[in-house]
Amino acid sequence: MIKIYNTNEDCKLEEISEVNRGAWINMVNPTDEEIQDINSKFGIDIDLLKAPLDDEESSRLEIEDGQVLVLVDIPMVEKDEDSYVFYTVPLGIILYEKNIITVCLKENNIIDHFIENKVRGFYTYKRTRFVLQILFRIAARYLLYLKQINKISNKIEKQLHKSMKNKELIQLLDLEKSLVYFSTSLKANEIVMEKLLKVDAVKLYPEDEDLLEDVIIENKQAIEMANIYSNILSGMMDAFASVISNNLNIVMKVLTSITIVMSIPTMFASFYGMNVGLPFQNSPHAFLLVITLSAVFSAIAIIFLTRRNMFF
Repeated sequence: MIKIYNTNEDCKLEEISEVNRGAWINMVNPTDEEIQDINSKFGIDIDLLKAPLDDEESSRLEIEDGQVLVLVDIPMVEKDEDSYVFYTVPLGIILYEKNIITVCLKENNIIDHFIENKVRGFYTYKRTRFVLQILFRIAARYLLYLKQINKISNKIEKQLHKSMKNKELIQLLDLEKSLVYFSTSLKANEIVMEKLLKVDAVKLYPEDEDLLEDVIIENKQAIEMANIYSNILSGMMDAFASVISNNLNIVMKVLTSITIVMSIPTMFASFYGMNVGLPFQNSPHAFLLVITLSAVFSAIAIIFLTRRNMFF
């Protein structure tokens, strides 16, 4: 899908049909025909257009024949049954002549905010500022998702206190995996941002340099937060693996104690069910006597096991 946008005279974003000076071309999961069309019309290198469509592509800054590719990873989230799955996908920003192209495999909130005019001071013809605003939104989105991951992990932590199942541990494992993806992507994005400060192909005005510094600070904060949450989650998983094992041991201890108590009446009943001579077998009170002895020995067993905390 290809859509073209331009900032009009009222400083509002509008969709247009033809590319003009200062326009923004947004490509979402484009087909080979659409990529060939952009290549033939504007001479954009096909490799630059296809790079963001590879899930495994790493973040980088590439300059070729006056065309600049800023490739970064953006955070995504999807609902999966009762849990959320956090992951990253590449987003390519291509600068050429007086226009800008964004390429991504999936629709995302970051680009949607620009399309919906939710970003202040956004103009399609201010290409460098546009790139930095995208990077700032990406860092802010990472911070938002990291806070959500922390809330989810706290919720799972409460469930784990009384759990004996693996479901919660698997959920924590998924969150830890997401934090590893986030941390790796954030570090790669940081390298790209630092290169933007040094290259001459991307012209930075004084206000742009301030914005880029803010983006780098925001990104560093996200990196630190991801590392902290990852360490906490790793320690939590180890601790709660022991908690689940301990909960299971407690249940087994209680069941074993109940089995011991229940075996005493069973033992007396088994003795007097034998076809051999037994004490008091001819007594009219034999049944009552057997029941009394069973109750007494069972009570003694319960008192003994209770003192040793076998029921708790």
